[in-house]
Amino acid sequence: MAGRSDPRCPIAVLVSGSGSNLQSIIDASADSDYPAEVVVVISDRPAVRALERAEAAGVPGVVVDWHDFSDRDEYTRAVCAAAADHGAEAMILAGFMRILTASALDLFPDRILNIHPALLPSFPGAHAVPEAIAHGVKLSGVTVHFLDAEVDHGPIILQESVPVLPDDSEETLHARIQQVEHRVYPEVVAAFATGRLRIDSRLVHWEDGA
Repeated sequence: MAGRSDPRCPIAVLVSGSGSNLQSIIDASADSDYPAEVVVVISDRPAVRALERAEAAGVPGVVVDWHDFSDRDEYTRAVCAAAADHGAEAMILAGFMRILTASALDLFPDRILNIHPALLPSFPGAHAVPEAIAHGVKLSGVTVHFLDAEVDHGPIILQESVPVLPDDSEETLHARIQQVEHRVYPEVVAAFATGRLRIDSRLVHWEDGA
């Protein structure tokens, strides 16, 4: 992936709910030295907390409602168009609960990141936390990866484990996973924005050796 010379990479953040990962990126980008700028927040539905966070930060919020489109590809193109209309050069999925088609990969090649509350390839999909508890694993965690044509499958950028405690509920485990997400996602976005991530097949190399 080619690096960038501009100090601030314009990004679109895609959301579906409360937007706590969005907030961590907004907070990081408040520092003028942070190399990415959130230029638009795109939600798949109206009246979510994430849009309130965007408004409070002075970031444009756009609703591309899933129900307004006849198929997934039409929806994907509309999301990508909303990002491009605001000058975004990358899309950052932060709790976005819609599956984008390959059209997004054509329009934003190697420029879409996703975060997932499990150690992929274990427990892909929307129910990773309860599935990890039900399976009895001792370690769950966080995966940040590039998007590809399969769900929760693209080249892995970073992983960090989170212990699963004997008395964990879905809520308590998810809360500890989110603490890690809020710390690592802005770091990965910053590495991406400065061109430090290089994809070689399924391997992602951090150019500074991290």
